[in-house]
Amino acid sequence: MDILETLKTLVGDSGFTSFFADGGWKNLIMIVISCVLLYLGIVKKFEPLLLVGIAFGCLLVNVSNFFDPSIGEYGLSSENALYHPELWSAFLDESSEFYHSYGHIMKEGGLLDILYIGVKTGLYPSLIFLGVGAMTDFGPLLSNPKSLLLGAAAQMGVFLAFFGAVCLGFEGNEAASIGIIGGADGPTAIFLTGKLAPDLLGPIAIAAYSYMALIPAIQPPLMRLLTTEKERSVKMEQTREVSKTEKIIFPIIVALFVILLLPSTAPLVGCLMLGNLWKVCGVTERLSDTVQNGLMNIVTVFLGISVGATTVAANFLNIKTLEIIILGVIAFGFSTVGGLLVGKLMYKLSGGKINPLIGSAGVSAVPMAARVAQKEGQKANPTNFLLMHAMGPNVAGVIGSAIAAGFLLAVFG
Repeated sequence: MDILETLKTLVGDSGFTSFFADGGWKNLIMIVISCVLLYLGIVKKFEPLLLVGIAFGCLLVNVSNFFDPSIGEYGLSSENALYHPELWSAFLDESSEFYHSYGHIMKEGGLLDILYIGVKTGLYPSLIFLGVGAMTDFGPLLSNPKSLLLGAAAQMGVFLAFFGAVCLGFEGNEAASIGIIGGADGPTAIFLTGKLAPDLLGPIAIAAYSYMALIPAIQPPLMRLLTTEKERSVKMEQTREVSKTEKIIFPIIVALFVILLLPSTAPLVGCLMLGNLWKVCGVTERLSDTVQNGLMNIVTVFLGISVGATTVAANFLNIKTLEIIILGVIAFGFSTVGGLLVGKLMYKLSGGKINPLIGSAGVSAVPMAARVAQKEGQKANPTNFLLMHAMGPNVAGVIGSAIAAGFLLAVFG
């Protein structure tokens, strides 16, 4: 046995040597980025339930996928990688014999390839909507139906970012996926991007969840810029109590109307409303508890790691990623502005009875956006309590973002 030759083989097969190959520096950069994301998730608590998983998935895929010019791009992936971009390229290539072949992915793929199937099929985002529905109280929306207008107005950023992406040269399906960041709904962004532009899933998912986590930093300056001290100090009257019958009928009616109008929304809207029906009907407490807790946690684990797997260095480190990050914050900002402007209009039409701050909660980051509106309202008037009023537009935003995604999927899918 030649010990020196054995040691040489071990060193040559080690992933550390790949850092010194052409393109290996990109993996080093992505490993640093994954560590930064872990810091933000763990120390700064930016959407930790998903960001920690996404960051660690990014770490895993970039220590197992390397550029090897002697074999070809991702030359080591066939044996060592957890995620294989080349398999998914063949999956999406209509000229390939493996076009839309999940069987080939199951046979040749690594662990993260198999988990990613749940993203590609839309399974994980839909199951998360099931849990979100079970945790959501539509009572504030039902007690003040005008909140639907604020939820709709807050989707303005989605379409402005879409047109901005088109102007920058993105294809229609890619622009649609970028625009949905403005809805401030991570699962919706993942669902739409997984269907329309899977190559962009990594940067879009990270942008979407980063901006959701940064709501307390992004929204308040816009609130103070677009509203006056007098408007922010408005105290709103207590809303009426919603009956149990109304709460039961609401998810059924919404599912029927929205899905008939836009059949492509069925996975998201259907799961959202089923989860809510389990919550309010009073006879399925065990199911409601399961989807709120056990199922939600399991799916979050798989979703986070799978999304992180798409951040392969060669796909992530490019000018498109930077453009997506910039367009994402523009989309989110304009969505907030859209809600605030309609909130100001409602303030005028109501004779000063509606606080325009609740319009900012029309983005679907539940309940964080509503809490930010509450905090800003109390700064202007310490006796103000806007949380329940802001929850109406907030949950309307969840429905609005799902409808926006369904519309874009129907057009570009």
